[in-house]
Amino acid sequence: MFDTREKPQMVERAFLIGAYFERDDEERAGSLLDELAELVTTLGIGIVGKKSVFVRNRNKRYLTGTGKAEELIDEALALESDCIIFDNELTPSQQRTWEEDSDITVLDREEVILDIFKMRAQTKEATLQVELARMQYSLPRLARMWTHLDRQGGGGGGGGKGAARGEGEQQIEVDRRLARKRIDRIKSELADVRRNRETQRKQRSDEGIGQASIVGYTNAGKSSLLNALAGADVLAEDKLFATLDPTTRRIELPDGQPLLMTDTVGFVRNLPHRLVEAFKATLEEAVIADFLVHVLDASSGEVFSFYETTVSVLEELGAADKPTILVLNKMDLVADDKERVSELKSYFGSDAVFLSVATGEGLDSLVDRMADQMVDRVARLRLRIPQSRQDLVALLHREAKILSTDYEGNDVLITAIVPHSMRHYVENFEEEGVGAGGEPS
Repeated sequence: MFDTREKPQMVERAFLIGAYFERDDEERAGSLLDELAELVTTLGIGIVGKKSVFVRNRNKRYLTGTGKAEELIDEALALESDCIIFDNELTPSQQRTWEEDSDITVLDREEVILDIFKMRAQTKEATLQVELARMQYSLPRLARMWTHLDRQGGGGGGGGKGAARGEGEQQIEVDRRLARKRIDRIKSELADVRRNRETQRKQRSDEGIGQASIVGYTNAGKSSLLNALAGADVLAEDKLFATLDPTTRRIELPDGQPLLMTDTVGFVRNLPHRLVEAFKATLEEAVIADFLVHVLDASSGEVFSFYETTVSVLEELGAADKPTILVLNKMDLVADDKERVSELKSYFGSDAVFLSVATGEGLDSLVDRMADQMVDRVARLRLRIPQSRQDLVALLHREAKILSTDYEGNDVLITAIVPHSMRHYVENFEEEGVGAGGEPS
Protein backbone atom coordinates (compact mmCIF):
# COMPACT_ATOMS: atom_id res chain seq x y z
CA MET A 1 0.00 0.00 0.00
CA PHE A 2 2.83 2.39 0.80
CA ASP A 3 5.39 1.51 -1.86
CA THR A 4 5.95 3.75 -4.82
CA ARG A 5 4.06 2.58 -7.85
CA GLU A 6 5.46 -0.19 -10.02
CA LYS A 7 6.59 1.94 -12.95
CA PRO A 8 8.06 -0.83 -15.16
CA GLN A 9 4.58 -2.36 -15.48
CA MET A 10 2.87 1.00 -16.03
CA VAL A 11 5.09 3.03 -18.34
CA GLU A 12 7.00 2.32 -21.53
CA ARG A 13 7.92 5.72 -22.97
CA ALA A 14 9.86 8.20 -20.83
CA PHE A 15 10.72 11.85 -21.45
CA LEU A 16 13.80 12.88 -19.44
CA ILE A 17 14.44 16.35 -18.04
CA GLY A 18 17.62 17.62 -16.41
CA ALA A 19 17.60 21.09 -14.87
CA TYR A 20 20.85 22.94 -14.16
CA PHE A 21 21.30 26.23 -12.36
CA GLU A 22 24.72 27.57 -13.42
CA ARG A 23 25.65 28.24 -17.05
CA ASP A 24 28.97 26.49 -16.55
CA ASP A 25 27.15 23.27 -15.58
CA GLU A 26 25.59 22.68 -19.01
CA GLU A 27 28.06 20.00 -20.09
CA ARG A 28 27.88 18.18 -16.76
CA ALA A 29 24.06 18.31 -16.86
CA GLY A 30 24.11 16.66 -20.27
CA SER A 31 26.40 13.93 -18.99
CA LEU A 32 24.16 13.31 -15.97
CA LEU A 33 21.12 13.15 -18.24
CA ASP A 34 22.87 10.47 -20.32
CA GLU A 35 23.51 8.56 -17.10
CA LEU A 36 19.83 8.90 -16.15
CA ALA A 37 18.93 7.44 -19.55
CA GLU A 38 21.06 4.41 -18.76
CA LEU A 39 19.41 4.06 -15.35
CA VAL A 40 15.93 4.27 -16.89
CA THR A 41 16.83 1.76 -19.59
CA THR A 42 17.92 -0.64 -16.84
CA LEU A 43 14.26 -0.61 -15.69
CA GLY A 44 13.14 -1.64 -19.18
CA ILE A 45 11.60 1.76 -19.96
CA GLY A 46 12.19 3.26 -23.41
CA ILE A 47 13.45 6.83 -23.91
CA VAL A 48 11.45 8.98 -26.35
CA GLY A 49 13.24 12.23 -25.62
CA LYS A 50 15.45 14.12 -23.19
CA LYS A 51 16.17 17.76 -22.53
CA SER A 52 18.59 19.77 -20.39
CA VAL A 53 17.10 23.09 -19.27
CA PHE A 54 18.77 26.08 -17.63
CA VAL A 55 16.88 27.42 -14.61
CA ARG A 56 17.83 30.90 -13.45
CA ASN A 57 15.53 30.94 -10.39
CA ARG A 58 14.13 27.81 -8.76
CA ASN A 59 10.35 27.77 -8.81
CA LYS A 60 8.71 26.41 -5.66
CA ARG A 61 5.85 24.77 -7.60
CA TYR A 62 7.70 23.40 -10.62
CA LEU A 63 11.46 23.70 -9.99
CA THR A 64 11.60 25.23 -13.49
CA GLY A 65 9.71 28.37 -14.43
CA THR A 66 5.96 28.14 -15.12
CA GLY A 67 6.33 28.85 -18.83
CA LYS A 68 9.16 26.33 -19.20
CA ALA A 69 7.07 23.72 -17.37
CA GLU A 70 4.18 24.19 -19.82
CA GLU A 71 6.60 23.94 -22.74
CA LEU A 72 8.17 20.71 -21.41
CA ILE A 73 4.79 19.12 -20.71
CA ASP A 74 3.63 19.93 -24.25
CA GLU A 75 6.82 18.39 -25.66
CA ALA A 76 6.41 15.24 -23.55
CA LEU A 77 2.79 14.82 -24.64
CA ALA A 78 3.67 15.45 -28.29
CA LEU A 79 6.16 12.58 -28.07
CA GLU A 80 3.36 10.42 -26.59
CA SER A 81 5.40 9.75 -23.47
CA ASP A 82 3.57 8.18 -20.54
CA CYS A 83 6.20 9.24 -18.01
CA ILE A 84 8.33 12.31 -17.24
CA ILE A 85 11.52 11.61 -15.31
CA PHE A 86 13.61 14.36 -13.73
CA ASP A 87 17.34 13.98 -13.15
CA ASN A 88 16.84 16.35 -10.22
CA GLU A 89 15.32 15.72 -6.82
CA LEU A 90 11.68 16.86 -6.74
CA THR A 91 9.79 17.75 -3.60
CA PRO A 92 6.52 15.83 -3.08
CA SER A 93 4.50 18.98 -3.90
CA GLN A 94 6.47 19.59 -7.13
CA GLN A 95 5.92 15.98 -8.15
CA ARG A 96 2.15 16.30 -7.56
CA THR A 97 1.99 19.59 -9.48
CA TRP A 98 3.70 18.12 -12.55
CA GLU A 99 1.44 15.08 -12.45
CA GLU A 100 -1.72 17.18 -12.11
CA ASP A 101 -0.72 19.46 -15.01
CA SER A 102 0.47 16.69 -17.36
CA ASP A 103 -1.88 13.87 -16.25
CA ILE A 104 1.00 11.38 -16.57
CA THR A 105 3.40 9.75 -14.11
CA VAL A 106 6.29 11.94 -12.93
CA LEU A 107 9.38 10.47 -11.25
CA ASP A 108 12.76 11.76 -10.13
CA ARG A 109 16.25 10.26 -10.16
CA GLU A 110 15.95 8.90 -6.63
CA GLU A 111 12.79 6.94 -7.39
CA VAL A 112 14.43 5.39 -10.46
CA ILE A 113 17.43 4.27 -8.42
CA LEU A 114 15.14 2.89 -5.71
CA ASP A 115 13.30 0.78 -8.30
CA ILE A 116 16.58 -0.58 -9.64
CA PHE A 117 17.74 -1.40 -6.12
CA LYS A 118 14.48 -3.26 -5.50
CA MET A 119 15.07 -5.35 -8.64
CA ARG A 120 18.63 -6.18 -7.63
CA ALA A 121 18.25 -6.93 -3.89
CA GLN A 122 18.77 -10.61 -3.07
CA THR A 123 19.68 -11.11 0.60
CA LYS A 124 17.57 -10.18 3.61
CA GLU A 125 19.96 -7.33 4.42
CA ALA A 126 19.76 -5.72 0.99
CA THR A 127 15.99 -6.21 0.86
CA LEU A 128 15.58 -4.47 4.23
CA GLN A 129 17.86 -1.62 3.18
CA VAL A 130 15.91 -1.09 -0.03
CA GLU A 131 12.57 -1.23 1.76
CA LEU A 132 13.74 1.31 4.34
CA ALA A 133 14.85 3.76 1.66
CA ARG A 134 11.63 3.27 -0.32
CA MET A 135 9.44 3.78 2.74
CA GLN A 136 11.30 6.93 3.74
CA TYR A 137 10.92 8.23 0.19
CA SER A 138 7.23 7.31 -0.02
CA LEU A 139 6.09 8.64 3.36
CA PRO A 140 5.84 12.34 2.39
CA ARG A 141 4.28 11.30 -0.95
CA LEU A 142 1.36 9.28 0.39
CA ALA A 143 -1.09 12.02 -0.56
CA ARG A 144 0.04 11.62 -4.17
CA MET A 145 -0.96 7.95 -3.99
CA TRP A 146 -4.39 8.71 -2.55
CA THR A 147 -5.62 11.26 -5.11
CA HIS A 148 -8.54 8.95 -5.95
CA LEU A 149 -9.92 9.73 -2.48
CA ASP A 150 -9.66 13.49 -2.82
CA ARG A 151 -13.07 13.63 -4.57
CA GLN A 152 -14.86 11.83 -1.72
CA GLY A 153 -17.26 13.99 0.24
CA GLY A 154 -17.12 14.47 3.94
CA GLY A 155 -20.32 12.60 4.61
CA GLY A 156 -22.95 13.99 6.98
CA GLY A 157 -24.71 17.26 6.52
CA GLY A 158 -23.22 19.50 9.18
CA GLY A 159 -20.60 21.04 6.91
CA GLY A 160 -18.20 21.42 9.84
CA LYS A 161 -14.47 21.06 9.56
CA GLY A 162 -14.42 17.45 10.72
CA ALA A 163 -16.86 16.39 8.05
CA ALA A 164 -15.26 18.47 5.30
CA ARG A 165 -11.90 16.77 5.71
CA GLY A 166 -13.46 13.53 4.52
CA GLU A 167 -12.52 9.87 4.51
CA GLY A 168 -9.49 10.32 2.27
CA GLU A 169 -7.49 12.38 4.73
CA GLN A 170 -8.37 10.00 7.56
CA GLN A 171 -7.09 7.04 5.55
CA ILE A 172 -3.87 8.88 4.72
CA GLU A 173 -3.24 9.54 8.40
CA VAL A 174 -3.80 5.86 9.19
CA ASP A 175 -1.38 4.88 6.46
CA ARG A 176 1.22 7.35 7.68
CA ARG A 177 1.10 5.88 11.17
CA LEU A 178 1.42 2.35 9.79
CA ALA A 179 4.28 3.45 7.54
CA ARG A 180 6.18 5.01 10.45
CA LYS A 181 5.74 1.83 12.47
CA ARG A 182 7.05 -0.22 9.56
CA ILE A 183 10.07 2.08 9.24
CA ASP A 184 10.83 1.59 12.94
CA ARG A 185 10.58 -2.20 12.56
CA ILE A 186 12.90 -2.19 9.55
CA LYS A 187 15.46 -0.09 11.42
CA SER A 188 15.31 -2.58 14.31
CA GLU A 189 15.81 -5.54 11.98
CA LEU A 190 18.71 -3.78 10.27
CA ALA A 191 20.31 -3.16 13.65
CA ASP A 192 20.19 -6.94 14.27
CA VAL A 193 21.77 -7.55 10.85
CA ARG A 194 24.57 -5.08 11.63
CA ARG A 195 25.26 -6.78 14.96
CA ASN A 196 25.53 -10.15 13.22
CA ARG A 197 27.88 -8.69 10.61
CA GLU A 198 30.01 -7.14 13.35
CA THR A 199 30.29 -10.54 15.03
CA GLN A 200 31.44 -12.07 11.73
CA ARG A 201 33.99 -9.29 11.25
CA LYS A 202 35.35 -9.81 14.77
CA GLN A 203 35.77 -13.52 14.08
CA ARG A 204 37.74 -12.70 10.92
CA SER A 205 39.87 -10.22 12.83
CA ASP A 206 40.54 -12.74 15.60
CA GLU A 207 41.71 -15.19 12.96
CA GLY A 208 44.16 -12.58 11.72
CA ILE A 209 42.89 -12.70 8.13
CA GLY A 210 43.44 -9.56 6.08
CA GLN A 211 40.46 -7.85 4.47
CA ALA A 212 40.15 -5.76 1.32
CA SER A 213 37.10 -4.10 -0.23
CA ILE A 214 36.61 -3.51 -3.94
CA VAL A 215 34.95 -0.12 -4.45
CA GLY A 216 34.18 2.05 -7.42
CA TYR A 217 31.60 3.43 -9.78
CA THR A 218 28.81 1.10 -10.85
CA ASN A 219 29.63 -1.06 -13.89
CA ALA A 220 33.40 -0.48 -13.61
CA GLY A 221 34.13 -4.23 -13.49
CA LYS A 222 34.39 -4.84 -9.74
CA SER A 223 32.56 -8.18 -9.74
CA SER A 224 34.51 -9.36 -12.77
CA LEU A 225 37.75 -8.50 -10.97
CA LEU A 226 36.72 -10.52 -7.92
CA ASN A 227 35.84 -13.45 -10.17
CA ALA A 228 39.24 -13.26 -11.85
CA LEU A 229 41.17 -13.08 -8.58
CA ALA A 230 39.19 -15.67 -6.63
CA GLY A 231 37.94 -17.96 -9.35
CA ALA A 232 34.50 -17.07 -8.01
CA ASP A 233 31.13 -16.93 -9.73
CA VAL A 234 29.88 -13.56 -8.51
CA LEU A 235 27.16 -12.08 -10.72
CA ALA A 236 28.97 -9.86 -13.22
CA GLU A 237 26.61 -8.21 -15.70
CA ASP A 238 26.93 -5.18 -17.95
CA LYS A 239 24.20 -3.46 -15.95
CA LEU A 240 24.06 -0.65 -13.42
CA PHE A 241 23.89 -1.88 -9.83
CA ALA A 242 24.28 -5.56 -10.78
CA THR A 243 25.76 -6.02 -7.29
CA LEU A 244 23.87 -4.84 -4.22
CA ASP A 245 24.79 -7.48 -1.67
CA PRO A 246 28.38 -7.53 -0.43
CA THR A 247 30.06 -10.72 -1.64
CA THR A 248 33.23 -11.91 0.11
CA ARG A 249 35.69 -14.42 -1.32
CA ARG A 250 38.97 -15.76 0.08
CA ILE A 251 42.09 -15.63 -2.07
CA GLU A 252 45.70 -16.58 -1.40
CA LEU A 253 48.45 -14.02 -1.91
CA PRO A 254 51.86 -14.99 -3.34
CA ASP A 255 53.38 -15.10 0.15
CA GLY A 256 50.77 -17.66 1.18
CA GLN A 257 48.65 -15.57 3.49
CA PRO A 258 44.88 -15.51 2.95
CA LEU A 259 43.00 -12.34 2.05
CA LEU A 260 39.24 -11.79 2.19
CA MET A 261 38.04 -9.62 -0.70
CA THR A 262 34.59 -8.05 -0.68
CA ASP A 263 32.72 -6.72 -3.70
CA THR A 264 30.56 -3.72 -2.70
CA VAL A 265 27.66 -1.84 -4.27
CA GLY A 266 28.72 0.57 -7.00
CA PHE A 267 28.41 4.33 -6.69
CA VAL A 268 26.75 6.86 -8.99
CA ARG A 269 26.90 10.62 -9.16
CA ASN A 270 24.18 12.40 -7.20
CA LEU A 271 23.50 9.28 -5.14
CA PRO A 272 20.64 10.40 -2.85
CA HIS A 273 21.82 10.87 0.72
CA ARG A 274 19.13 8.57 2.13
CA LEU A 275 20.52 5.74 -0.02
CA VAL A 276 24.00 6.26 1.39
CA GLU A 277 22.44 6.10 4.85
CA ALA A 278 20.29 3.06 4.06
CA PHE A 279 23.20 1.14 2.58
CA LYS A 280 25.77 1.91 5.25
CA ALA A 281 25.63 -1.66 6.54
CA THR A 282 26.73 -2.79 3.09
CA LEU A 283 29.28 -0.03 2.55
CA GLU A 284 30.74 -0.49 6.04
CA GLU A 285 32.82 -3.27 4.49
CA ALA A 286 34.89 -0.46 3.00
CA VAL A 287 35.31 1.19 6.40
CA ILE A 288 36.62 -1.88 8.22
CA ALA A 289 38.86 -3.19 5.42
CA ASP A 290 42.64 -3.12 5.77
CA PHE A 291 42.82 -1.49 2.35
CA LEU A 292 40.64 -0.65 -0.66
CA VAL A 293 40.87 -1.60 -4.32
CA HIS A 294 39.29 1.32 -6.20
CA VAL A 295 38.28 0.16 -9.69
CA LEU A 296 37.69 2.58 -12.57
CA ASP A 297 36.57 2.00 -16.15
CA ALA A 298 39.45 3.34 -18.23
CA SER A 299 37.29 3.38 -21.36
CA SER A 300 34.65 5.71 -19.90
CA GLY A 301 34.67 9.33 -21.00
CA GLU A 302 33.57 10.24 -17.47
CA VAL A 303 36.32 8.34 -15.65
CA PHE A 304 37.69 11.43 -13.90
CA SER A 305 34.24 12.47 -12.65
CA PHE A 306 33.51 8.88 -11.55
CA TYR A 307 36.75 8.86 -9.58
CA GLU A 308 35.75 12.04 -7.75
CA THR A 309 32.26 10.63 -7.03
CA THR A 310 33.64 7.50 -5.40
CA VAL A 311 36.18 9.44 -3.34
CA SER A 312 33.40 11.76 -2.19
CA VAL A 313 31.20 8.87 -1.01
CA LEU A 314 34.17 7.25 0.74
CA GLU A 315 34.78 10.53 2.56
CA GLU A 316 31.17 10.51 3.73
CA LEU A 317 31.64 6.96 5.03
CA GLY A 318 34.84 7.86 6.84
CA ALA A 319 36.94 5.58 4.63
CA ALA A 320 38.77 8.14 2.50
CA ASP A 321 42.03 7.74 4.46
CA LYS A 322 42.23 3.98 3.94
CA PRO A 323 45.28 2.70 2.03
CA THR A 324 44.02 2.38 -1.54
CA ILE A 325 45.18 0.64 -4.70
CA LEU A 326 43.81 2.48 -7.72
CA VAL A 327 42.95 0.15 -10.62
CA LEU A 328 42.24 1.27 -14.19
CA ASN A 329 40.28 -1.62 -15.71
CA LYS A 330 39.32 -2.22 -19.38
CA MET A 331 42.66 -0.96 -20.66
CA ASP A 332 42.28 -3.32 -23.63
CA LEU A 333 39.55 -0.96 -24.92
CA VAL A 334 41.88 2.07 -25.00
CA ALA A 335 45.25 0.40 -25.70
CA ASP A 336 45.35 1.70 -29.29
CA ASP A 337 44.66 5.29 -28.21
CA LYS A 338 48.13 6.44 -27.13
CA GLU A 339 46.93 9.93 -26.27
CA ARG A 340 44.20 8.54 -24.00
CA VAL A 341 46.59 6.16 -22.25
CA SER A 342 49.03 9.01 -21.68
CA GLU A 343 46.22 11.18 -20.26
CA LEU A 344 45.16 8.45 -17.83
CA LYS A 345 48.71 7.82 -16.62
CA SER A 346 49.33 11.53 -16.20
CA TYR A 347 46.14 12.06 -14.18
CA PHE A 348 46.26 8.97 -11.95
CA GLY A 349 50.02 8.71 -11.57
CA SER A 350 52.52 5.89 -11.55
CA ASP A 351 51.02 4.21 -8.47
CA ALA A 352 47.84 3.19 -10.36
CA VAL A 353 47.58 -0.36 -11.70
CA PHE A 354 46.54 -0.51 -15.36
CA LEU A 355 44.94 -3.82 -16.29
CA SER A 356 42.26 -5.66 -18.21
CA VAL A 357 40.17 -8.27 -16.45
CA ALA A 358 38.98 -9.44 -19.89
CA THR A 359 42.49 -10.32 -21.11
CA GLY A 360 44.15 -10.91 -17.73
CA GLU A 361 46.93 -8.45 -18.49
CA GLY A 362 48.07 -6.61 -15.35
CA LEU A 363 46.35 -8.91 -12.84
CA ASP A 364 49.69 -10.20 -11.53
CA SER A 365 50.80 -6.64 -10.84
CA LEU A 366 47.65 -6.04 -8.84
CA VAL A 367 48.16 -9.21 -6.78
CA ASP A 368 51.73 -8.14 -6.03
CA ARG A 369 50.49 -4.72 -4.89
CA MET A 370 47.93 -6.37 -2.61
CA ALA A 371 50.66 -8.56 -1.12
CA ASP A 372 52.71 -5.39 -0.47
CA GLN A 373 49.76 -3.97 1.50
CA MET A 374 49.75 -7.03 3.76
CA VAL A 375 53.50 -7.60 4.05
CA ASP A 376 53.67 -6.51 7.69
CA ARG A 377 51.30 -9.31 8.67
CA VAL A 378 53.73 -12.15 7.91
CA ALA A 379 57.27 -13.22 8.69
CA ARG A 380 59.61 -15.63 6.93
CA LEU A 381 60.82 -18.18 9.50
CA ARG A 382 63.19 -21.14 9.62
CA LEU A 383 61.81 -23.70 12.04
CA ARG A 384 63.20 -26.86 13.63
CA ILE A 385 60.23 -28.92 14.78
CA PRO A 386 60.49 -32.36 16.44
CA GLN A 387 58.76 -35.04 14.41
CA SER A 388 56.67 -35.76 17.51
CA ARG A 389 54.95 -32.39 16.88
CA GLN A 390 53.24 -33.28 13.64
CA ASP A 391 50.30 -31.19 14.84
CA LEU A 392 52.43 -28.06 14.32
CA VAL A 393 53.61 -29.29 10.93
CA ALA A 394 49.99 -29.83 9.90
CA LEU A 395 49.04 -26.36 11.20
CA LEU A 396 51.81 -24.77 9.13
CA HIS A 397 50.62 -26.57 6.01
CA ARG A 398 47.10 -25.25 6.61
CA GLU A 399 47.79 -21.67 7.63
CA ALA A 400 51.28 -20.78 6.31
CA LYS A 401 53.10 -20.98 3.00
CA ILE A 402 55.72 -23.75 3.09
CA LEU A 403 58.81 -22.81 1.08
CA SER A 404 60.95 -25.86 1.85
CA THR A 405 60.95 -28.98 4.00
CA ASP A 406 64.00 -31.05 5.06
CA TYR A 407 64.71 -33.70 7.68
CA GLU A 408 67.61 -33.90 10.10
CA GLY A 409 67.60 -36.66 12.69
CA ASN A 410 64.30 -36.51 14.50
CA ASP A 411 63.59 -32.94 13.41
CA VAL A 412 61.67 -31.44 10.52
CA LEU A 413 63.37 -28.34 9.09
CA ILE A 414 60.79 -26.02 7.60
CA THR A 415 61.16 -22.64 5.93
CA ALA A 416 57.77 -20.92 5.77
CA ILE A 417 56.02 -17.59 5.49
CA VAL A 418 53.98 -17.45 8.69
CA PRO A 419 51.16 -15.01 9.59
CA HIS A 420 51.92 -13.06 12.77
CA SER A 421 48.60 -14.27 14.16
CA MET A 422 49.99 -17.82 14.48
CA ARG A 423 53.61 -17.02 15.25
CA HIS A 424 53.15 -17.73 18.98
CA TYR A 425 52.48 -21.37 18.11
CA VAL A 426 55.97 -21.84 16.65
CA GLU A 427 58.12 -19.20 18.36
CA ASN A 428 59.90 -21.82 20.52
CA PHE A 429 61.04 -23.65 17.40
CA GLU A 430 62.53 -20.74 15.43
CA GLU A 431 66.13 -21.21 14.31
CA GLU A 432 66.41 -17.84 12.62
CA GLY A 433 63.76 -15.22 11.94
CA VAL A 434 63.55 -13.40 8.66
CA GLY A 435 61.52 -10.16 8.35
CA ALA A 436 58.30 -9.84 6.45
CA GLY A 437 60.00 -8.66 3.31
CA GLY A 438 62.60 -11.43 3.44
CA GLU A 439 65.24 -9.41 5.29
CA PRO A 440 66.95 -10.87 8.38
CA SER A 441 65.31 -9.73 11.61
